[in-house]
Amino acid sequence: MNDQMYDDFHLEKLVRAQFGVSLEVDTVIARNLPVSRTDVATLFLSDKKQLYLYIQGQSKLLLDDVKKIVSRVGLKAELYLPPKGRPQYFEEIAAAKFRMVFPGRGNVTSEDLAFYKTLAPYNPALVMINEVKNGQIYQFDADSHGGWRVKTKFAYRRIKTS
Repeated sequence: MNDQMYDDFHLEKLVRAQFGVSLEVDTVIARNLPVSRTDVATLFLSDKKQLYLYIQGQSKLLLDDVKKIVSRVGLKAELYLPPKGRPQYFEEIAAAKFRMVFPGRGNVTSEDLAFYKTLAPYNPALVMINEVKNGQIYQFDADSHGGWRVKTKFAYRRIKTS
């Protein structure tokens, strides 16, 4: 129990340092959840009852990879939080990559940058979750059929209020 408290405190410090989000971990739903051969995630509720998924690992994850992981874990994302101090991080990376491919093109729209946003490096990742799709949280398992198996059951859906 004591080690878990220290892990929660460490997670709070990491989130504050890397993403600039000040939150307190209330309940950890899944700790060290394998999401690939080298990456793990922690699914937790904050003190304000908002569900977050924190992904970290050794591989070079892109935003597209994180989106696939979120979907395969059985979640729907509400917001992919950018690194601390860079609120337009995904747009900056997308614009730079777009300019590398199309150096002379002007009048760039957000539709033009949509694909290039998915190429932004995103490790570690912090995702605000909107809902758990089927009430089941999945984890990566290379031995199972399809590569994913049920880790735990958890029902969650965020209801927006005014």
